[in-house]
Amino acid sequence: MTMAGNLRRVTGLGGVGGLRRVARLARRRPRVDLSHPARSPLGSSVVNCVTYQDGVRAPHGGDLVDTVRRVRRNGHGFVWLGLHEPTNDEFAGIAELFDLHPLAVEDAVEAHQRPKVERYGETLFAVFKTVCYVEHEELTATSEVVNTGEIMVFVGQDFVITVRHGRHGSLGPLREELESDTTQLAKGPSAVLHAIADHVVDDYLNVIDAVQMDIDQVETDVFAANGARADPGRIYQLKRELLELKRAVVPLGRPLLDLADRPVRVVDPEIQAYFRDVSDHLLRATEQIAAFDELLNSILQAHLAQVTVAQNEDMRKITAWAAVIAVPTMVCGVYGMNFDDMPELHWRFGYPLVIGVITVACWVLYRGFRRNGWL
Repeated sequence: MTMAGNLRRVTGLGGVGGLRRVARLARRRPRVDLSHPARSPLGSSVVNCVTYQDGVRAPHGGDLVDTVRRVRRNGHGFVWLGLHEPTNDEFAGIAELFDLHPLAVEDAVEAHQRPKVERYGETLFAVFKTVCYVEHEELTATSEVVNTGEIMVFVGQDFVITVRHGRHGSLGPLREELESDTTQLAKGPSAVLHAIADHVVDDYLNVIDAVQMDIDQVETDVFAANGARADPGRIYQLKRELLELKRAVVPLGRPLLDLADRPVRVVDPEIQAYFRDVSDHLLRATEQIAAFDELLNSILQAHLAQVTVAQNEDMRKITAWAAVIAVPTMVCGVYGMNFDDMPELHWRFGYPLVIGVITVACWVLYRGFRRNGWL
């Protein structure tokens, strides 16, 4: 039985009926790269399974159980098994084969975990939050800016199991890059763990750079001539998306420091120095997120201040025009009381005189308000 066939058996796809279904799918669908971010075309959660010896990809497959036994008997090499959103039933056989802790298995299947690194006996379990920048034509109050996923990594002496959740963060290109560096890959499963951590943190920095452009655009709009009319919902949306990014980045700081400083049996000592570099990059990402958060707070406060100033200017204009209108209103009100003995009531030039007084008074008020910037 081939390794792929054994994987189908382990994940519940074994049997003649299952093989027939696979054959029908193979005839109907074009061939797809197993490292594609979508689920495996075999219909299971298995994305890829490869054996490495001395940093070189083994050219042969074989039964998975026998392969694991052979690797452990030889004392060198390891198996890298990649999964995408497995179910409990699909992961049960794999968990039994590699003797994975039930709590770690539950976290890997359920997802939505906080970034962390935990030790279960001889196995290291790491959770990374992956992020992806969502392209958009224009930032609105409902625009999605950051999309998150997860990568869980089980690391043992002779195996690496990656469990990915989400539609992005494919590890296919990362696998190819590692295979081109046989010296690094020969250091064992911890080299894969470092490569995944470095890949995830690099994505953080790329997303942060993209988010910065959105923040710059919002800042430009707020401080434009009509900045008081800018939509504050865009600022709140950026803060919400930045909070989601912060939840992915900040909790990973302590686990990476532990991997860099504390000796772990399954982590090669030479790899620990590389984890320090990843930790430094993560610290840079954390500082940038904190700076963006403060900047958005300042932008929001500036926008609210602009709105207040604009409202005050509107109220001053309304008050000034009300004062101008009050003059003719008062005069007309006095002469509209219909008393018999009114000053200049029966004078021939009384009406033009009143109109002239009203006009002059309104013009004087208008000039005074314009001089003081109220109109």
